[in-house]
Amino acid sequence: MNFHRKKREAPEISMAPMIDVVFLLLLFFMVTTTFNRQTEVNIKLPEAKGSEPETHEKMITLIIDANGVYSLKGEDGLPHELVNQNRDALKQELQKLAKHAAHLPFIIQADGKTPHQAVIAALDSAGQAGFTHITFPTLEPKTGE
Repeated sequence: MNFHRKKREAPEISMAPMIDVVFLLLLFFMVTTTFNRQTEVNIKLPEAKGSEPETHEKMITLIIDANGVYSLKGEDGLPHELVNQNRDALKQELQKLAKHAAHLPFIIQADGKTPHQAVIAALDSAGQAGFTHITFPTLEPKTGE
């Protein structure tokens, strides 16, 4: 008996399917990735001399820009503009927050050029919602001015 083995061909590794798989993975990750754009409200705080501010881990911040537009800073640290800018909508939002967070410090961050009525409306709405620890942050005046 004559047993002869057939000559084996050298294995071939094709790069085309591997490149296709890598390309599809790249495309999948590009499509499913979300990018967070940090939104900020530009306000210029009024200046005043005072004591050092208290620092708290959790606080509720109401931001009022120069045009009197209200934004609440959420748990994610980003300001979220109120859908409806009237006083009743502000009061309703603050009452929702006060149900579980009335003990937290409430900070009204108003621009130096904010209309006085917008600040008073925010202060009144916060008081009616049940917040008791309400503060206003300011900037230290620059020396030499």
